[in-house]
Amino acid sequence: MKSSILGVRIIMLIFCVSGGFLVSYLYPAMVGPIVSIAVGLLIGILLILVDILLKGFSLRGLSALTFGLFMGILCSHFITISPLFEGGEPQVIYVSRLCVFILMTYLGAVIALRGKDEFNLVIPYVKFEPEKVEVPIIVLDTSSLVDGRVARLARARLLSDVLSVPKFVVDELHELAASDVDEERNRGKRGLKTIAELRELEHIEFRVFESEVDRKASREDKMLFVVSSLKGRLLATSENLARKARHVGVPFVDILSLSKALAYEVVVGEAIRVRLVKTGKEDGQGVGYLEDGSMVVVNGGMDFIGSTVLVEVESIIPTSGGRMVFAKLLGEDK
Repeated sequence: MKSSILGVRIIMLIFCVSGGFLVSYLYPAMVGPIVSIAVGLLIGILLILVDILLKGFSLRGLSALTFGLFMGILCSHFITISPLFEGGEPQVIYVSRLCVFILMTYLGAVIALRGKDEFNLVIPYVKFEPEKVEVPIIVLDTSSLVDGRVARLARARLLSDVLSVPKFVVDELHELAASDVDEERNRGKRGLKTIAELRELEHIEFRVFESEVDRKASREDKMLFVVSSLKGRLLATSENLARKARHVGVPFVDILSLSKALAYEVVVGEAIRVRLVKTGKEDGQGVGYLEDGSMVVVNGGMDFIGSTVLVEVESIIPTSGGRMVFAKLLGEDK
């Protein structure tokens, strides 16, 4: 990409220098070849400097600028045809209209560029269908991508909306994947793997959202700004991010609460089936797990390791990771 741009710039310089020489050749009495070639070279350098200054100016910004200029010209037209500009010196009227034109186009361009991320006509996330116009958007952050549950939820069709990931999140995952720290490298690879899995799902529309956010802002503030700009919902696995989204009024999906809601409901006195996989800490105990990962400690189940048994729930203790179920053995499940 950089070599292609460099080639275009070199061709532009050659074209400008050749144009300057051609002017001196066609009009030798007006300007000498050295002066005309120097002027052409300066024009080419000026164009390249403008190109460098516009680095990072995206198509989104160009669309917003075009709309802002159009609205500025339209407003200046309506102002200048108003009775305010009737009568008076023609030169004064001309200068006044020129000032209004420059002022309104400048204000329109600046306002449009500042609000380009909230500019609905620019954001290409509106899908027109016969019965539904706006497609719900769920925005994923780094923690939700590193957490593999989002891919499982998508495969289970619990997530059928448009899934969007900000560009700075993808860049962060690539930086983590290239880190020298094993933990960070593994996190980055897991996140990139999740993105690859989401792209392969046919019923999911996956997009990478390129938004020009403030680099000095925190990652949480960037995420909340993007979600607010897209008028979507945030898929949060971080308690801090979910708390901040709730505080500022940004819609979000709490995947931790979703996991608890999907957990199998167990009540005291209920008979359940569980497969014992290992011995417990106390003598005679066997340990198994429910489908949601909850640990079940069965008194008297040590002799049935490797078998599925029928147990009665005696107590349930909430833990930071979910819950722990204590049960007594009723017998081996036949």
